[in-house]
Amino acid sequence: MATPSSPFAFLGDLFNRVGERLQPPPWVVHEIQHRAVLFLNHVLQQEPEAQQRLIRQQGNVVRFQWRFITMQLVATPAGLLDLAPEGATADLTLTVMQDSPLDIVRSGLRGDKPEVQIVGDVQLAAEVNWLVDHVRWDVEDDLARLIGDVPAHAIGNGARRVVGALRQFVGDRAGRAASSAGRE
Repeated sequence: MATPSSPFAFLGDLFNRVGERLQPPPWVVHEIQHRAVLFLNHVLQQEPEAQQRLIRQQGNVVRFQWRFITMQLVATPAGLLDLAPEGATADLTLTVMQDSPLDIVRSGLRGDKPEVQIVGDVQLAAEVNWLVDHVRWDVEDDLARLIGDVPAHAIGNGARRVVGALRQFVGDRAGRAASSAGRE
């Protein structure tokens, strides 16, 4: 008997086909990457230890790849990030091996890191890993600057409950899938 396919498989296939056919213009890609760098620097500025670690890596280029999406970042003398110049040689290449965006979200909700292939400078890879493990965006603090402490705290509590429920749901489904696979 054939196993029914998940509706998420259809969405993943649709994402693949659309991504292969519809490539945004280069200026849109550059603007999105520039906004991502601004956001990353905002988060890094909240963690002085992260900036000190990046100062030690200044000038090193890290290339991030996932499917058809790539981005090269360079560590600046200020301990922040910038887009690497066109044609820069990467000192470290990090390639996300999971193809499905839904699998990446699922693993993120479980608290797992996606599977990544690492090629290049080992010390730089260790610094990037430290950043991933220790630097977090304090959403509640940024929200408090806009709407005040009490509403920001209430929204933060609500968001934490939603994420907790999603993690439990994903964990329950993964556990059921593993147990049903073990029975076959």
